[in-house]
Order: sequence, then C-alpha cells, then structure tokens
Amino acid sequence: MSVLDKYIITKNNKSVDLKAIPVLTYNDFSSLIKSLLQKTENHCLNYFTYPSNDKMQLIACIASDSDASILIFSHVVAQGEELESLSAEISALHIFEREIFENYGVKFKNHPWLKPVRYSKNRFDNKSKIKDYPFYSIQSDELHEVGVGPIHAGIIEPGHFRFICNGEDVLHLEIQLGYQHRGVEQLFLEKKKVLQRNILAESIAGDTAVGHSLAFAQIMESLGNISISEQLSIERAMALELERIAIHVGDIAALCTDIGYSLGANIFAILRTLIINFTQSWCGNRLGKGMIRVGGTNQAFNNDLKKKLIKVLDDFEFQFNELAHRTFKLPSVENRFDNIGTISETQARNLGVVGMTARMANVLRDIRHSHPFAGFEKYPIPTLVLPNGDVFSRFLLRRKEVKQSIAWIRNILDCEKFENPAPMPVTELNLEANKLCIGLTEAWRGEICHCAITDNSGQLTLYKIKDPSLHNWKALELSLRNVEISDFPINNKSYNLSYCGHDL
Repeated sequence: MSVLDKYIITKNNKSVDLKAIPVLTYNDFSSLIKSLLQKTENHCLNYFTYPSNDKMQLIACIASDSDASILIFSHVVAQGEELESLSAEISALHIFEREIFENYGVKFKNHPWLKPVRYSKNRFDNKSKIKDYPFYSIQSDELHEVGVGPIHAGIIEPGHFRFICNGEDVLHLEIQLGYQHRGVEQLFLEKKKVLQRNILAESIAGDTAVGHSLAFAQIMESLGNISISEQLSIERAMALELERIAIHVGDIAALCTDIGYSLGANIFAILRTLIINFTQSWCGNRLGKGMIRVGGTNQAFNNDLKKKLIKVLDDFEFQFNELAHRTFKLPSVENRFDNIGTISETQARNLGVVGMTARMANVLRDIRHSHPFAGFEKYPIPTLVLPNGDVFSRFLLRRKEVKQSIAWIRNILDCEKFENPAPMPVTELNLEANKLCIGLTEAWRGEICHCAITDNSGQLTLYKIKDPSLHNWKALELSLRNVEISDFPINNKSYNLSYCGHDL
C-alpha cells in the first residue's frame, strides 16, 4: 500500500465520500498517526468512533497547517479487539482515546490513565459514577488536598478542581468536568429541522454563538450543495471578529477585577458593552444569536449598519487604546501577571493546544490563517504569537488581537459596499448521502471542529463537536504546578475555558 492509499485528502468545509476513506490495520493506522504528528505543522483535529452496521470505525482527522489539507483515514475495530494506546507517545491523543473508551468501551492498552472524560450521558458503562472518579493522589503526611467545586460561588458551569499542595504551593492539579453533560451531539441527530439544529449550534457555548453556528452552517451548506455569496461570507467573518473583540475586552476587564484594578475592571467592561450593543442592533441579540443561518441571513449587513459600526469602532478604539496603554504598563499589573501560570512551547505542542493557548506559547496555530474560511479567504489575517506562555502573555495577546480585529474590520468597511443583501435562509435541506464533512472555524477561544456523517438517505448519523477547550484544559492543569494556590483565580481566568463547550 502506498502512502497515498493510506488516507484521503480534503479541505475545510469540503465533504468526502464515506466509502472512500481508507480502512487500515491498526498497526498501519497507529504508525500513520505517529508519523504525521511528529511534524510540527500537523495536528489532530479530531479522532472519534463512528458506529455503523454493528462495527465501530475509528476515524482520524489530521490537519496540515502548511498546505491547508486535512488527511482522513480509519480502522475498523474487531469484536473484542484491544488497541495499543498512542497517548504514551502522543500526549495530545489522550483525551480522544479516553472519550472513545468512555462512550463505546474500546480498550486502549497502556494508556497513561484511561478514565472518564464526562458524566453522565453516552456512557458505555453506566455503573461508573462520578463519586467513584479515580482522582490522582499522593500519600504523605506533609501534603494536603484542596477541593474546589463542582458548585462554584460565582455564576459558572460545574467542574471540580482537585489540588495537591505542599503548604501554599501546588504540586498537582486535576480538573474533572462533565457534571452537566448535556448530550448535545445526540440532539443534532434527533432534531430534523434546519432551524432547530441552527439554534442548537449557537447554544453549544453561549459565549461562542457565532463561532459554533458558523461551523455548523458551513458544514450544512457543503453537504447540501449550497453556495453563498462572497458578501455574506465576509459578513459572517466580521461577526466572528466582533465576537472576538467583545469577549477579549471582557476578559481583560475580568483579569483587572481579579487583581483589584478597579479602573480597568470597570472601563474595559463598559467598552465591551459598546460592541455587544452593536451586535444587538445588527441581529437582535447581544451575543450574536440569530446572526448565522444556513444558506442566507435574516440580518443582512447594510450601509446604515456600516456607518454605525464605523462610529462604534472609533469610540471604542480611542478609549480602549488610552486605557490599555495605561493598564499594560502599570508595574503592579505586570508584577502580578509576569511568570505566573507558564507553559512552555514544548508543553503546548505536546498537548496539542489550540487558539490563544497555543499562540501565547509561541505556537502558530490559527485556522483563519492555515485553513481559511468565510471572509478570511479574500481578506487574510496575520497570526499573532507571543513567546512566554504566562498569564501576562494571555493578557497581552488579547489586547493585540483586539487591535488587529479592529484594523481588519476597518479594511473591509473601506473596501466593501454591502449593496447586495443575501437571500433568506433555507428552511429545507437535502444532504448528500454517505458523506463526511469537516467544518473548522477560529473562534475567539480557538479552533472549533464540527464533523458530520450522513447515511444512505442523507440523514445525519453522526454529529461530532470539538470545542477548543477540549484540548486546552490540560494546559491549565500543568500551568498551576509550582505556583501558589492563590494564583489559581487569575490563571484560570486568563484561559477562560468553556465548561459547557467541553460537556457535550
């Protein structure tokens, strides 16, 4: 078998024939994954199980960031077959193997710790309960454990954080989520109407309504052979960047709150309101719900909105730059954030992290750049990276990305006329049969990956969602080692990972 026979090549938002995906022996399958992921330009988009005809087919989707290609290949698991784990050699795969084991009972021999990812939906073994979760422990008279959650004091999703400390210093942190596993992926199969699924997509993670609904819309349009206008593609990308600006500036405000810098906490929060209020005037919802619809839009961008957005960006940018200049040079801010919660570039690559978590550790990973979609095809956007991997890097990267997104939107507003509104969204959709489609977007938190598979009649038989947080929670765990436990709140906030996006 030649190398080209071992995988099929596709692109972002392009569908492939399900039967054309090569089926390999597990030896060839695992060897191919290892050889591909040894290259720094490649990373694992998704690795999941597709149950079909009483068989389980493992499907690996590996992205090449150098040529915008996606390599897909598979292995059919024989009855009772135990597979050698790849996680000991490729740490980034640990979460995928654990999920496959949890959902379908596929055993991976020599996995570093084959334990559940979530509770309580879609479980192969319903006897396993959250109270029996095997947290890592160290037996010592000098160490102590601190448990936080799963009920938090703030308005937040449930998750449990188990610290092992020597005095105030954290030796180990383990995070267990899944207390509110919602079964969202199954709902995509149960809901049959396009609008039902569209609304479901924008509810996957409330702070990423545009990012997730855009991934969904692009997949449906690919499988339904629907072409949209260049102008609508550009409008969608603008909405995504407005979402990025709003969440980033809100996170900057939250970090200022955590260190007691009241001026930054209040003014940055007010500035976020300028952006989300504009989003509401555009689509009727401050978080962008209702903005993205399959095949068209109910909320077309027009020249009146263009004038309003220019004014909003002028007001926002002037105040943002003034306060950011003051905030980011304050010694008290720098001293509180510098060298706290650091992960190295090596750790980031080993974990397969994405989005901001990757870029703040010198890893150039940005789907807008490597696998462009929507308006980023016509209007490319450079990728910003920082080298230090600490809280201050995550703080500073947000500032830089806010400024970059504003400049990118301004360029579009200067170049585009917005005179040809898109058609109304489709209400009925006939999907191609026996297809697999992968849809990627780069939301504010990072890479979103939606995978859809259709059956002989064009009905969805699998809808797999990967929020960037699935990759990045492990980075938060590692960045707390040898840090005082009192630094956990600012470190946690600097990542701002999603609980509900993880608990699908």
